[in-house]
Amino acid sequence: MTETVIKRPVVTPPRTAEQQDDARSTLRGELRAYALISVFLVAGWLVKDLNLTTPEQGTGYWLGIIGGSLMLSLLLYPLRKKIRFLHRLGSTRRWFRMHMILGLLGPLLVLYHCNFQLGSFNSRVALYCMLLVAVSGIVGRHFYAAIHRGLYGRKLTLGDLQKELSGSAEKSQGLATLMPKLVARLDHLCEELQGDKVTNSLGIRRSLRWLAMHHFVRLSLHWTSRRELRLAAVRFEVVARDQKRLKRTTSRFIRDYTNLMTRVAKFTVYERLFAIWHVLHLPIFFVMVLSALVHVLAVHMY
Repeated sequence: MTETVIKRPVVTPPRTAEQQDDARSTLRGELRAYALISVFLVAGWLVKDLNLTTPEQGTGYWLGIIGGSLMLSLLLYPLRKKIRFLHRLGSTRRWFRMHMILGLLGPLLVLYHCNFQLGSFNSRVALYCMLLVAVSGIVGRHFYAAIHRGLYGRKLTLGDLQKELSGSAEKSQGLATLMPKLVARLDHLCEELQGDKVTNSLGIRRSLRWLAMHHFVRLSLHWTSRRELRLAAVRFEVVARDQKRLKRTTSRFIRDYTNLMTRVAKFTVYERLFAIWHVLHLPIFFVMVLSALVHVLAVHMY
């Protein structure tokens, strides 16, 4: 009992310094891009009444041509997956990054093209579709990152996370002597998030229920651990002397364990959302292209 050890839950292997620097660099780059786009959006909105550009001619006209071309070039990214020749023109990571940049720059140029004002009916439809595609792309990017190891990492699977959770449950057996009720509850929670053994899937209802209740469950686990630790302190003098350290260690264990369970539940939700997004995003994009073509034809014919 004098050597009571509580191991931390199994977690994803720590990233190397290079991977951590790359993740921080990616985050900083995205924040700078969003900040820069926001500055240009605010600036364009503030000077729109000066009518510095007009959609029909000059700079405003060419901004529309360039912006529309950039939006159309977004098709190259999904085509790269189908055409082997395009694989030689850069890694998936660079293509994805360029896809994101063009998806932000194109709508910005189109907004400057129309001087942040609504025109005819067909131009409104094209503008609304373009903005919907841009917002959809930003949302989809976050769904994508949630089910991958980072923005450019490999795709996770539910099995990966469930194996980590099972390993963490095995580590909790060191608590069994002091806190049998806590260990029993952790094992039960682990079983709940293992999903259907036949389909190897975790129901969306089960995931949402855990995400809604995980704060209360964590608090309840803390109460259980402290109650059992107090009882163990009465039985064992060594536990009474080391009670503060055991309390801190157990609290960290519960925090890490429940965080891992939350990752398992979130994965199911984000995977389902990403699948729905993937079905909707491409049709919205083609509606945007069609409405933009109608707009261009209408402008040049009338």
